[in-house]
Amino acid sequence: MKKAVIFDLDGTLANTLESIAYCTNRALKDHGFSVIEVERFKKFVGNGARMQLTRALREVGDREGTARLSEADADGFFTWPEHLEAVLASYMEYFKKDCMYRVEPYEGIPALLAELQKRGIICAVFSNKPHLNTVNVVETLFGRDCFAVILGQKESLKKKPAPDGIWKIMNELGLDRSEILYVGDSSVDMDTGKAAQVETIGAEWGFRDKEELLQHGADGLVCRPEELLNYL
Repeated sequence: MKKAVIFDLDGTLANTLESIAYCTNRALKDHGFSVIEVERFKKFVGNGARMQLTRALREVGDREGTARLSEADADGFFTWPEHLEAVLASYMEYFKKDCMYRVEPYEGIPALLAELQKRGIICAVFSNKPHLNTVNVVETLFGRDCFAVILGQKESLKKKPAPDGIWKIMNELGLDRSEILYVGDSSVDMDTGKAAQVETIGAEWGFRDKEELLQHGADGLVCRPEELLNYL
């Protein structure tokens, strides 16, 4: 029997795409780059802000850097480190102020969370979004009493797909792997859940498609939030 559900945030609990696109595009413009259509950001997010901006710089035609001090994207692309650091700094400043820009919970999520609370299921969040922004978004949308643990990206914690965040939450709750359900919308989330050896469910309403979720080992898929109750 499951005693807790750990949720990803972006693309799972909330549609945050416009806030991410808005802040990234402002940062790109500040440094002389063109802006990117909002829908393209669905392929950029999931691996943290630094990788998101590496992918954005590639999208706008930034040349590959020879110093190779930045982290490579999935295709082995390295952007110029000085470009990445400048755009990242601007992005983080904008994101501090506007991380809630047009952010909304997905339809059915508030009702799902209420039902989980009614059933005595503990809820938690593990995201690659910076920790303070994660707390801000979650508490603004859902209040301070909905989630027992809210965990975003910190320097002291390996980001997803490393399983460390799930294990940390699991230890704080005093639960074992068999009692945890992890829910996310991307290959990063599926890889994270599998690495943590917990049952992992793909949310089809998020930023990635069904095929990606299945290819990365989803134990199940849900088209609507209420379907998650079938896995408890």
